Amino acid sequence: MAETVRPAKVRKTEAEWRELLTPEQFQVMREKGTERAFTGTLLNNHETGVYHCGACNAPLFTSDKKFDSGSGWPSFWLPVSAEAVEAHEDNSHGMRRIEVTCAACGAHLGHVFPDGPKPTGMRYCINSASLAFEKKDGSESV
Repeated sequence: MAETVRPAKVRKTEAEWRELLTPEQFQVMREKGTERAFTGTLLNNHETGVYHCGACNAPLFTSDKKFDSGSGWPSFWLPVSAEAVEAHEDNSHGMRRIEVTCAACGAHLGHVFPDGPKPTGMRYCINSASLAFEKKDGSESV
């Protein structure tokens, strides 16, 4: 049986996060904000590679699991591993949703919905501001 590998926990103070992140990243990842639909830099990214946490660089999603959901945010049907992200009940704004956070640093990524494509039926709707993209050749993009 394969051993489960949990990402190393990244802990920083809010002041350290504020220094490390752009104002938009801080608002989204640390204050649970949402970028406006159809404005994210990675929405229309079709390069092959890995999407990492924009705060701690932990791998989160791969380009082969990305799809166009029409929602206005990058969408994935499966994270890179079950241990990469954590799900939390979110009852803010008068809605009942499932928030998705980075398992390593706790950064807010977006939400997951049960209306995605097969085989999982899930739609991980993720803010571009929460992500960094690494092309397959190893170069970083946006």
